[in-house]
Amino acid sequence: MAPPTHLISCSIIEKDLNGDTLWTWAYPSVTDDQKTIITRKYNFQSEHCSTQSFVFSHYNNEWFYINSSEVFDTDKLPRVKQFALILFTKDYNPQKYEVLCRVLSKMYCKTGNPVEILKLYLSVFTNGSCTTEENGIYNSDDYNLSHLNSDTNIRDLIKTFELETILIYNALLLKKRIVVYHHSLEQLFKWIRTFPALMKHRDVTDNLIPWIDLNADEIQDLKSNAYYIAGCRDSAVALKPELYDLLVNIPAREITIAPHAKESFIMTKTHKEIALFMIQLCEKTTSELQITNEIADKTQDLLNQLKNIATVDDSGKKILTVQTIRNRSFPIAVENFLVNLATAEQFFNNSL
Repeated sequence: MAPPTHLISCSIIEKDLNGDTLWTWAYPSVTDDQKTIITRKYNFQSEHCSTQSFVFSHYNNEWFYINSSEVFDTDKLPRVKQFALILFTKDYNPQKYEVLCRVLSKMYCKTGNPVEILKLYLSVFTNGSCTTEENGIYNSDDYNLSHLNSDTNIRDLIKTFELETILIYNALLLKKRIVVYHHSLEQLFKWIRTFPALMKHRDVTDNLIPWIDLNADEIQDLKSNAYYIAGCRDSAVALKPELYDLLVNIPAREITIAPHAKESFIMTKTHKEIALFMIQLCEKTTSELQITNEIADKTQDLLNQLKNIATVDDSGKKILTVQTIRNRSFPIAVENFLVNLATAEQFFNNSL
């Protein structure tokens, strides 16, 4: 079994009986920027989200996972009201890291000793597993990509937005900036996990930012990405069209195209066909995996059509250029869509 090298650090924040928040332990270390973002998220979570003990997001090209635990009289943590176990990692896998956070948190409640946390953390870091009396064996290999796919709900997404789901699909396909709004953090996490499943041929999670607040540092980090799917619980994000090409308002069941991006969302006959296909797909007694795979097949058909437009150069390689697409005399909306799609897939001037 290969050791999981995605772990970066582990740390603990404690909230004492006076309500003060203190960083009490970290391995190997946490930066000031990391402390700032985690403290902000943890304070909001502990004060406003009593039902959401596990939260996560993406900042500065790293993932962080925060698991909050209430402290009881039977725990060996005197003068501590609540604490949070924080993991920084290189990968997106909420299910895997929620379980690991809980294993480490239970050990901290039981012993009150960070050394015991360190032993378990290093065991997972080096061997991919650890063993405790309460939880048995934790094995990182038990949480692979199939777990991520099982935690989505494309059917509900399509039923909620119906034909307008094609706008979300198009934004993902063309690598546009998507902001997803919900006032409930719990609901925001539930919905935003589904978006990457619409683009099975591409790892969209590299550009997934499940929870941003409208603070200067987080906005700056957001803008460092050329495209993204970002979740926000602040309704004021709707007043910042410079941050998005497409705004998905989950509670209102509304999708808004930013004025500057309207040209990229002109619908063609192909878009309308895919929109109807997705509606019909959800009306069948089809599993989540089948829905994901059939949408992926439709996407692959699009990409294959684009590749078929390519010409063969003197060396025998298939090459696609903007001029090649224009020479086919497509309607202007179709031409623009194909150029944008080829750009997103990096087809231009590359051997196909």
